[in-house]
Amino acid sequence: MRHVTPDNLDAVEGVRAYLASQEKKSLLRFLTCGSVDDGKSTLIGRLLSDTRQIFEDQLAALERDSRRHGTTGDEVDFALLVDGLEAEREQGITIDVAYRFFATPKRKFIVADTPGHEQYTRNMATGASTCDLAIVLVDARQGVLRQTRRHTVIASLLGIRHIVLAVNKIDLVGFDRDAFDRIVAEYRAFAARLGFRTIEAIPISARYGDNVSQRSARLDWHEGPTLVEHLERVVVDDEAVELPFRLPVQYVNRPDLDFRGFAGTIASGAVAPGDEIVVAKSGKPARVKRIVAQGGDLERAVAGQAVTLVLDREVEVSRGNVLVTPGSRPQVGDRFSASVVWFDEKALRPGAAYVLRTATDQASATVDAISHRLNINDFTEEEARTLELNEVGVVTVSLRSPVAFDPFVENRATGAFILIDRITNATVGAGMIRHGIRQADNIHWQSLDVSRDARAAIKHQRAAVLWFTGLSGSGKSTIANLLEKKLHAAGRHTYVLDGDNVRHGLNRDLGFTGEDRAENIRRVAEVARLMADAGLIVIVSFISPFRAERQLARDLTKKGEFVEVFVDTPFEECVRRDPKGLYAKALKGEIDNFTGVDSPYESPENPEVRLQTLGRTPEEMVEAVERWLTERDIAQDQYESGGGI
Repeated sequence: MRHVTPDNLDAVEGVRAYLASQEKKSLLRFLTCGSVDDGKSTLIGRLLSDTRQIFEDQLAALERDSRRHGTTGDEVDFALLVDGLEAEREQGITIDVAYRFFATPKRKFIVADTPGHEQYTRNMATGASTCDLAIVLVDARQGVLRQTRRHTVIASLLGIRHIVLAVNKIDLVGFDRDAFDRIVAEYRAFAARLGFRTIEAIPISARYGDNVSQRSARLDWHEGPTLVEHLERVVVDDEAVELPFRLPVQYVNRPDLDFRGFAGTIASGAVAPGDEIVVAKSGKPARVKRIVAQGGDLERAVAGQAVTLVLDREVEVSRGNVLVTPGSRPQVGDRFSASVVWFDEKALRPGAAYVLRTATDQASATVDAISHRLNINDFTEEEARTLELNEVGVVTVSLRSPVAFDPFVENRATGAFILIDRITNATVGAGMIRHGIRQADNIHWQSLDVSRDARAAIKHQRAAVLWFTGLSGSGKSTIANLLEKKLHAAGRHTYVLDGDNVRHGLNRDLGFTGEDRAENIRRVAEVARLMADAGLIVIVSFISPFRAERQLARDLTKKGEFVEVFVDTPFEECVRRDPKGLYAKALKGEIDNFTGVDSPYESPENPEVRLQTLGRTPEEMVEAVERWLTERDIAQDQYESGGGI
């Protein structure tokens, strides 16, 4: 370590003064977005160059890369400063979100360069989620395109309230003012309903630097600011500090018996020792005793700071709960309306099950209904039964357990969530909560004195849901029927829910589209849950082709009561058997959406019981299931087996 001496004291003090001045500068987070090849990466490269954020060796490397990968002839291709992925350089497009830091004498900036291609809309939404301003680039030759509109709508949904409309490549239309004015008029008319506080239109040429950081004589008709001038001036209030206090608990810190603190990053508001707080889910009150942070205790902490709160009394708080101000508590509920941007190639369908994650909490979730899809061209609300990749819609979400939340328009931090595919663990959607949905005031959960365990005990058995799944013709119904006969003969109380039988009554209104199939399984899963609650052994025989829907049924059932039985019969054998003649029709194209032919079957990955049927009789299959149940005391008389209910 170098020691401070009189000779270098001035230099050290100069560094300290510089660092102190940087700390005092305000920070603006913004993103660049728009359609493919509108010049987003080039603009950021120009900003980095003009603000002297590029070292000489980087510039030399950039010049070499421009000759190899560039799209600007002999000139420096500034886009290559940001398009770091080799795939991006080869294709000439941005795929991932690239973050860059730069500063001017007046402000610090973090910029997210987001992809323009429609396929990577989810990456754009990721970049926009933490930004306060969006630079929407438009190619002066192309005007406002579909992806321009899509990105603008997503920016609005994600809470961005300041827009810069950067009409780029103005040099390619001869710096024509009329072309600029036409684009600005069209964009303002389109964006008028999106709730932006400011829309600043600036003509630029990112390639040559016109109106980026320096005024251009070729654009002397533009009376507004340059891009950098506007970025330095725009007033982005630190609204998070002014909002009610919210601390989503990320970790309960208990290193010894004398210390118990609740750690997390303050999402909004401020807190000080002595302040009253409330645990959002339980409503338990307490006071803040200490605010522990790196470097020591604080007298005050605000939004954005990572802290550990020590309270003056013992209250039950776990990860995912939220510490809040008593006078303005968030909603706590298990059902709400939300705007969703869909990211997955597999469409969102009502009835589908996902994992919903907020800042620190998560719960099993089901999309009950799609209210409408948003037409991004004219903002009309279109009726929709699905949401396809990159579409935006309003949905109703139900959760298995309540979470604490605020409407997104009131608090971005506690009003946002993502949806996770239960099987692949991929993020399939980003959501913004609009409002909670409460039960009618006259609807309450009625407490009953006779419990599910009491109902099962009087039957001398344990309740269970035996969920048989497999292709049509695999033998599910035959095995389920034989199993019920044996259990009934042994004095067990059972009921079989068969796919065909249920469609004659409860589900007679449903067809075989993806959404109807999902609803078919949802209804049956609810009925199976109620029957298990009555103490029955419920045998369900459904193709139930999708893992997510079977997982929904499992989630609805008490832990340990759901038994997935995979009747594993090869497709070719099911076609050979074809007991109802359905495969023959489906293979001729006479039946649409037939599982195994033109609709997929997702085999269970870890079923409790796997029945491989080739070369074995139905009776042997039933014996295998009986052995599994007996080993776990499910189908035995609980008094005879010595077990308890």
